[in-house]
Parts: sequence; C-alpha cells; structure tokens
Amino acid sequence: MAEKVSALPETENTSLSNIWDLRSWLARVEQLGELKHVSGAHWDLELGGISEINNRQRGPCLLFDDIVDYPSGYRVVTGTTGSPVRLAATLGFPSYPSSAELVEALRGKPQQWEALSVEFPPQYVEDGPVLENVIAGKEINLLDFPVPKWHEKDGGRYIGTGSVVVTKDLDSEWINLGAYRMMVHDKRTCALNMVAGKHGRQQIDRYFSAGKPFPVVVSLGHHPLLFLFAGLEVKYGLSEYNYVGGILGEPVQVIKGEVTGLPMPAASELVVEGWCQPGNFKMEGPLGEFHGYYSSSEKGAPVLEVERVYHRNNPILLGTPPARPPHDYSYSKAVMRSALLHEALEKAGVPGVVGCWADEVGGSRMLLVVSIKQGYQGHARQAGLVASQCHVGAYLGRYVIVVDDDIDPSDLQNVMWAVVTRSDPARDIEIITRAWGSRGDPQNVTFDQKVPYNTRAIIDACRAYEYLDVFPPVAEISPQFQEELKKKWKDLLGS
Repeated sequence: MAEKVSALPETENTSLSNIWDLRSWLARVEQLGELKHVSGAHWDLELGGISEINNRQRGPCLLFDDIVDYPSGYRVVTGTTGSPVRLAATLGFPSYPSSAELVEALRGKPQQWEALSVEFPPQYVEDGPVLENVIAGKEINLLDFPVPKWHEKDGGRYIGTGSVVVTKDLDSEWINLGAYRMMVHDKRTCALNMVAGKHGRQQIDRYFSAGKPFPVVVSLGHHPLLFLFAGLEVKYGLSEYNYVGGILGEPVQVIKGEVTGLPMPAASELVVEGWCQPGNFKMEGPLGEFHGYYSSSEKGAPVLEVERVYHRNNPILLGTPPARPPHDYSYSKAVMRSALLHEALEKAGVPGVVGCWADEVGGSRMLLVVSIKQGYQGHARQAGLVASQCHVGAYLGRYVIVVDDDIDPSDLQNVMWAVVTRSDPARDIEIITRAWGSRGDPQNVTFDQKVPYNTRAIIDACRAYEYLDVFPPVAEISPQFQEELKKKWKDLLGS
C-alpha cells in the first residue's frame, strides 16, 4: 500500500455531526434489518455480479469486506437505496412500508427543501475523518483501493459509480455536485465522463473554452443522500450541498481541498482531488448503462490528474453499478423523480395531478406515467406534453402515459389496462420529434444525425373527456366493500 503523507489518530472527530456519516447510516439500516455483510468476494466481476443478482431480487444493502487482493477493512457497499425502508432512512423519514406511501410523503417536499436550501450553506471546518490519511504525488495509487470491475464487458475498473463530483463555476461561486462515472486509467489518472447538457459538463466546457484547467474534487464514499441528489435535477445555480442541508436541517460540513480549494465532505470515506487539463482526453468505457444496455461505446473523456487522495482509516467505497433494471439505484431514482415530476407539473400550472411515476423499467427516465382527475377537454394532453418537456422529464425520455385518477401510476399492469381499453392509437398518441436525446440511448445506433435527438410519444390513456358520461363503468367491487371484506375475512384476504 502507498506510504501515507500524514495520518490522524483513529479516534472519531467529535466536532463533526454524524448525520452525514456513511458509517452511522449503515448502522441505522442494519438496525432496520436491511444490511448484510459479505466476506471474500473478488473485485473482478464477482462483487458486481453478486450485487446485480441481489438488486434484481430486491435484496438488502450489501457491505463487502475481505475483498480478494485487498486488506481487511477496505470495503465496498452496494444497494444503499434499493428499498422503501432504506430510501426513507436516507431521507431522514420514518420507515414506510410501500413505495406509494413514500411517494405520497414526498409530495411538496422538493419545493420545501429548495426554499430551505438558502438557510443551509455548507459549513467549512478545519478537520474531519476524511483527513485521517492524506496521500500526495507519486505515492498515489488509485488501485490501492478495491475498485471493482463491475460487468464482464466493461472497459475497465470503475472507482466512480456512486461518486459525487464537486466542481465550481468559472464566473461565480456556484458549487455543483454531479454524479459522473469514473474509470481508472492508471495509478494517478482516471476518466471523468460528463454527459452533454449536465451542469458539470457546462462548467468544464467554459473552463476549457477559456483555456483554463478545470479543478475537481470527487467524493467516493459518503452518506447516500449526497449521491442521490448529485444525480437528480436540482435547478441551475443551486448547490446540492445547500439542498441536502435543507433536507435534514443541518449544514453539510466540508473541508477545503489542499490543491483546488474546492469543498469536500468532511465525513467522506475517500476523496480524490486534481485537475482536468484542456485537450487532455483519453478513451473511456464502455460501462453498462442505467437503461440496461452497453449503448455508449468507448470514447474520449477528460482525464482527471489526481494530486491528492484523502481517506478514512478502513475506507468504504460507495458502489452503484448500473445494469438492466432493476439495478443499484433505479428504485431511488424512480421514487425521487416521481416526486420531482409531480412538483414540476404543479409549478407549470397543470391542475388535478393525482400521482406520478417514473418507472424503473426505463431507468426512471424513459417511461413516465401521470394520473390526473380530468377537469376539461385537452387536460390529459396538457399534462402529457408538460411532463415530456419539463426539466425532470426532458432528457432521454421515450413514453409519457396519462391515465385517469382511478389508476395507480406505479402499477404497470393497470396502466397498460388503461392504455388498451381507454386509448385509440389513431386519436390518442401524440409524437414529438427532435427532443433532447443522448448518445447513451440504445436506439442511437438507428439514428443518422450529427447530434443526439430522440422522439417522444405521449399516450392519452384517459377516458375520452366528451364521453365521460357514457363511458362503460369498470367491473369491480367498490373500494368501500373491498375494505369491509378485508376486515371481515382478514385471515383469508389480509388486513
């Protein structure tokens, strides 16, 4: 292992709130029966394969230790937000037994959190657990840490899947947190893959256009809430540090990096710091994508030249490997984007929105369902069009389905029942062309275009408004009678 430049004592930093500590989060989910320890897995494919099977089975959070080729105590955690209980714990909520209840609990919360964000800027501190070990220069070796090769066809070992990439705007004090993948090239360099249009990509483009090196700090193990919101659509100019501080009502404590001055989470398990130089690009990828395909081939990406590594004793790497859904973070993204979509529709003035769901089958992006209580002609089209083009729904979408308020948008069987019984293909499907696409779209191979557009379909699966009074009634027992039967026959039907 690399020689350490400095090392603080093993003792905990008592001045630092453990609300942002990954280890405290793990202790909490273990108490809830949602954590399993795994010993002896290999970093090469085995760790990723176990995680993938576990995620598809909706299994617990997994904490890997005694990883082959690495010392005991150098750990990797996966599956952090893959259940309603774990996601609720991450958000600081009481435990919720169902996704529907969790989504309902989130209604209105994003707007509240955004309003609170101004009250909780990050708090700079001089010390924290992340400074227990500081490694500089030639002593750095990124593969001293158990970096997995997650999938058989991946282009390399990915140290950053659950990463939080901290960057700064060239012309303002705006600090952005983004979730961008990072493939290790060698001991001191790795690729930083920033998708076009994302806030971090906009920032790096401005630096490179000005001929300036781009400063970067990356946290690679942290409270899952930081990763969750680094990968969601927080508005331009608002720091995710502020946003997540508003969620839990306490500022995120940060430390200035020695090289760039950028703020890193003081309670982080592992942080790398360095620069991306203009013109320095290297091949990266492929990596299995969130929608379940290897749709982005090997391509050039900015190279992060690492000048410092900071880590706690016995660090824990946060892994969130994407794959065919359901994967490591598809559940949490589905729940959070559903809440954000509901709020976006209400902000846009769409009335009567009963529920939204950004389904996992489309990686929480490619299939959106909106349930409304129809109030006027054109209401369903309005909801579908806005959902397809608001910021939450605009990137890499495919289908938006609008259903009546008697349909649970998260129940795909009932959603498709509404599609086949309440929509007419010739009348009720709207097509939008030249929408915001991505080269990561598996359909991109079929498109002949210089930039990645894609097409959206809005399916109006509501009863036709002008025929509401004569549309056939549904053949099912009433909700009231259903509840009566469940109470009377609870041993048979359940409560």
